[in-house]
Amino acid sequence: MTEGIQPYESALDAIPGAHPYPRSSRYHDAEIGVHTAEDGTEHRYTKRRLLPPLDTPDAREAEEHVVGAGERPDLLGQRYFGDPGQWWQIADANPVLDPRELTDEPGRVIDVPLPGGFPQGGRRA
Repeated sequence: MTEGIQPYESALDAIPGAHPYPRSSRYHDAEIGVHTAEDGTEHRYTKRRLLPPLDTPDAREAEEHVVGAGERPDLLGQRYFGDPGQWWQIADANPVLDPRELTDEPGRVIDVPLPGGFPQGGRRA
């Protein structure tokens, strides 16, 4: 069981239609919109997930990581969060457009948020 998550919360993720994204997804807290087509058909979609600027004061603490040769974002997700799918938390903490930029240059210093991530998709200052 994931630390900090109650058994019933994990069970809710398995119910079809309960929420379109699991709690571990970066889109879990994203707002879901509904578009109504001309024929009346409703189409659900995930609204854009916007992140605040890097200099917001409400961001959590992070630690620095010096990128080594051969590292990848998924490997860092596993190392720091115990889940390779959590690479997005590291990407959110750094000013990159493509997550591969995080590790493409050995010696680069990147921010890694402390476990628990940033509040509401926020970033560290």
